[in-house]
Amino acid sequence: MSAVYSVDVRIAAPVNDTEVTDRVADAVRNLFPEADPEQRPGELAAEVHTMDGFSQLLYEYEILDTARSVFFDSLEGDRFAFDLKKQAAFEGRVNFAVGDPSELGDIHVEVIVREPDAESYIDYVAPPTEDGTPVDTE
Repeated sequence: MSAVYSVDVRIAAPVNDTEVTDRVADAVRNLFPEADPEQRPGELAAEVHTMDGFSQLLYEYEILDTARSVFFDSLEGDRFAFDLKKQAAFEGRVNFAVGDPSELGDIHVEVIVREPDAESYIDYVAPPTEDGTPVDTE
């Protein structure tokens, strides 16, 4: 049985003068297929209520452990946040941005978990692994 999750995922991506807005929107949708980015001054913003598409990419690229550590590093109460490299997102790849932001700016994602709790949701999106294989936590 799977739990019902109630989450708000806010995505913001800076759009520089040198960039094509549609390409940045595509980059966001590559990682968050449920997103419908809207243009705001200097950025694109979207809100979705699932990370299922993103989670599939974490499995596909076998970076569940990396994702878990990034999520837990920023976990505060019911929320966690992370940044993703825009260039990788253009190519449909997940690449967490750590350290200095890239010159084009990174895609910023903030996740607020309403139900049941952030730790459970992180386990759902990026389950713990053993030798790189997801471990069933239920």
